[in-house]
Amino acid sequence: MEIRMALYQSSQFITAWNDPEFDRHHHPRTPAPHSGIYRCVGCGFEIAASEGQLLPPIHAHPHRLGTQEVWQMIVYADHRLK
Repeated sequence: MEIRMALYQSSQFITAWNDPEFDRHHHPRTPAPHSGIYRCVGCGFEIAASEGQLLPPIHAHPHRLGTQEVWQMIVYADHRLK
């Protein structure tokens, strides 16, 4: 089974949202612009990061040669009161 994104148990807590922020790539060791889950574009490794936290450095996780080491936000953590 191929897993394409972070896993979740209940869809009632997930909302599809079309925003250009999800398309942006962020270089290693740069601050995360938003709290959420970030995925390495090159290998699919996922991390949780708080807004302002530095994204992992290059070679922080196993990588195949020739793959791109940049981070893309795949889940935005909404901190607004519900």
